[in-house]
Amino acid sequence: MTHLLPCVEAQARVPATASVIWLHGLGADGHDFEPLVPHLKLPYARFVFPNAPAIPITINGGFVMPGWYDIRNLELSPHVKDREDPAQIRRSAAAIEALLAREVGRGVPAERIVLAGFSQGGALANYVAQRHAQRLAGFMVLSAYELMIGSGGEHEANASTPALFCHGRHDPMVPMFAGQAACESARRSGREVRWYDFPIAHEVSLPEIQTIAAWLAERLPPL
Repeated sequence: MTHLLPCVEAQARVPATASVIWLHGLGADGHDFEPLVPHLKLPYARFVFPNAPAIPITINGGFVMPGWYDIRNLELSPHVKDREDPAQIRRSAAAIEALLAREVGRGVPAERIVLAGFSQGGALANYVAQRHAQRLAGFMVLSAYELMIGSGGEHEANASTPALFCHGRHDPMVPMFAGQAACESARRSGREVRWYDFPIAHEVSLPEIQTIAAWLAERLPPL
């Protein structure tokens, strides 16, 4: 049985009929995006912000910090192998699957759940959502890239699940070309994929938050 990750939660103001599970970036924690919740105007949604475990990160000199998986180098070319630790990716994916199952157990059906993430968390959200065995409401990938390119395992249940990709044009940490490549990889017949870029670095901005809020309201309308 997969141990449930500790989470920061912003509870719905009424009985929850939707959930958003939002994964933070490398070195951050579950509080990182919690302040955005009031701006997203979904009073009937529960927001779940899991905390990644503390692990050594190779690109940061082996320093231990919250991370979903180790990053061994910063080369984002699709031809580079072993950039990340596959076993850690799969471990974190299983932990996110357990949180998705918990939301269903709490009474929110999978088709009323959005899986989201920023940077490393966005890469993991993109990976998990396309492999999840129950259809989700959508997945949101912010300032991120594609993990384990060509590894397969995508599930038909989410072959047409809508996706939102957002990225900063001046991102020095995850260049926009990597986000665009992940977005194009997610495009397939029957899936609505939206791309937005903003004149920012590795961060979020007010126009991006407004874009996210509009997309979430569309994917998770009130019942």
